[in-house]
Amino acid sequence: MTDQQSPFPPQFGPPFFWGVATSAYQIEGAVGADGRGESIWDRFCTLPGAVRNGESGEIACDFYHRYPEDIELMRELELDAFRFSIAWPRVLPDGRGRVNEAGLDFYERLVDALLEAGIEPWPTLYHWDLPQKLEDAGGWPVRATAEAFAEYAEAVVGRLGDRVAWWTTHNEPRVMSWLGYGDGSFAPGRASGADALAAAHHLLLSHGLAATVIRRDVPGAKVGIALDLTDAVPATDLPADRAAAHAVDGRANRLFLDPIFRGEYPDDLPQPFGGDLDEGDLRTIAAPLDFLGVNYYVRQVVRAPAQVELVVSPQGFTDLLLRLRDDYAPPAIVVTENGTWFGDAVGHDGHVRDPERQAYLAEHVDAVARAVEAGVPVTGYFVWSLLDNFEWNVGYWKRFGLVYVDFPTLRRIPKGSFYWYRDFIARRHRAGAAPPMSAGRSS
Repeated sequence: MTDQQSPFPPQFGPPFFWGVATSAYQIEGAVGADGRGESIWDRFCTLPGAVRNGESGEIACDFYHRYPEDIELMRELELDAFRFSIAWPRVLPDGRGRVNEAGLDFYERLVDALLEAGIEPWPTLYHWDLPQKLEDAGGWPVRATAEAFAEYAEAVVGRLGDRVAWWTTHNEPRVMSWLGYGDGSFAPGRASGADALAAAHHLLLSHGLAATVIRRDVPGAKVGIALDLTDAVPATDLPADRAAAHAVDGRANRLFLDPIFRGEYPDDLPQPFGGDLDEGDLRTIAAPLDFLGVNYYVRQVVRAPAQVELVVSPQGFTDLLLRLRDDYAPPAIVVTENGTWFGDAVGHDGHVRDPERQAYLAEHVDAVARAVEAGVPVTGYFVWSLLDNFEWNVGYWKRFGLVYVDFPTLRRIPKGSFYWYRDFIARRHRAGAAPPMSAGRSS
């Protein structure tokens, strides 16, 4: 798809952020460096059969040591923003209490280097790496973990808040609750429906508590949460398929959107704690957002009783964004993740060609453009991901990166999609779609 075939220039006018997204455990490595504590993923990766080939994020992309090299790649892309997560156990090794200043030093160096490169830092406070000591004390199904998260947020913003304006509290609380505590396929590997619902509530509560801390300590900060949302549609118009799709939508979307935007849980779903909830919790969860982060990958086509087919669907992306506008009216939407994986390989000439990923990105950016043209307030787009990385329970098998990582040597090789995205962003900048300077920027 060529630039001339897409309606980008008035839709993606200023201000609009173009970026890439990553997460700490997937790229940082250095799990034992400088006082970092153990996370639930460190422990989970030691369980037999938990992760493909017994792999882990112990080294990953070694971003912890190689971030200057990766920032140079970001410079070449002409990124407006870089989305990364902060490792809770690197800041508070025990989950609460003693602050590890060396861990905060790393993120301070990273933020300063990004600002020096003219790239807006977009930190996410939590991307699934709960300190193991908090899991030992009950994990997300207990309220104390939400309270600990607010203390962790206070420690981070106390160090970085003078330079960071855009804050995301959580990434994909659905995954943490349903996969981590509901079916056990992700860390910490527990399997309990009641625990999953309790975890979902406390993740959302911790979002609200952290948002309060950020706004108190960083005047003018922009605060949001990133949800992995799907366009769940029935395979047919049969009532059974429609009911099945509604149930999937409830579990994946409405369980998180309704409390954030309406201050209530959907009445057609099991209620956390049987519905015996503190109304103050729901008010905290529903505190106004500055932006809703949307992570989108595929449409879910649902057939009764519970058969789900995952389908790549740019139209599903547009439909989802329109639905969010109509049903929830967020003040702004940022596409915090969008991308796809392939079995990329280095060719005989040393290049990595991935035309399928380029097509996917072009079609999905076009899907966002159609939504913006229809009045959806999308203000940013982040590709998942900058680097091939540790992809959770499938290890290093799935490659999502714009940059190929040869894991034995850690050599970085930009793929064809890297150059496609670089040229696309350059055209946007020439068209005048530059991002705003944040209130927190000091360079």
